[in-house]
Amino acid sequence: MPSNLTWNLTGLLLVIFLAIPPEGCADIYRYVDAHGVVHFTDTPTSGAYHFYMKEKRSKDAKGSVVDLIEHYAKVFNLDDALIRAVIKVESDYNPHALSSKGAQGLMQLIPETARDMNVSDPYNPAQNIRGGSRYLRQMLDQFGDDLELALAAYNAGPSAVKRYGGIPPFAETQHYVEKVKKFYRHYQQQEETTL
Repeated sequence: MPSNLTWNLTGLLLVIFLAIPPEGCADIYRYVDAHGVVHFTDTPTSGAYHFYMKEKRSKDAKGSVVDLIEHYAKVFNLDDALIRAVIKVESDYNPHALSSKGAQGLMQLIPETARDMNVSDPYNPAQNIRGGSRYLRQMLDQFGDDLELALAAYNAGPSAVKRYGGIPPFAETQHYVEKVKKFYRHYQQQEETTL
């Protein structure tokens, strides 16, 4: 017959096992403070938090990003491989990316551009991809569908491209244009091989 110690260890292990959520989901807890402010967490720090809902986390967060890219590529008449290339170079698909110059999110929108593109939350992938795609379309339209000039304008601003009459002599911008073109070709080839 098992000892009490064995049962206690078995019970403890069972409690620990049940307390660890399965991969891909978490419990969300909610707490309303004395000022009416609602707080959410997946790790409650006091008994004031109560279970609110179970969160499902996608194992492949890029799946939804791919859908957004395809959608906004159609909306703004862009090649989705181009949007993918810009996102790869700008943020490497990190929706929380923040540059030293204040550019935010997947397509690294600076606050002024985000406002101009009606993006209120640049860290929201849907808003960011919509705003970045719209801005990319504007740059292509402004520079007669010249991809290199549009990419240079996306990086350095359209006024810099106009001032220099082409790609500005900034190493960062020149490198950026070449890098986006490289990933653009790569993503186009990927699409061709899947057809």
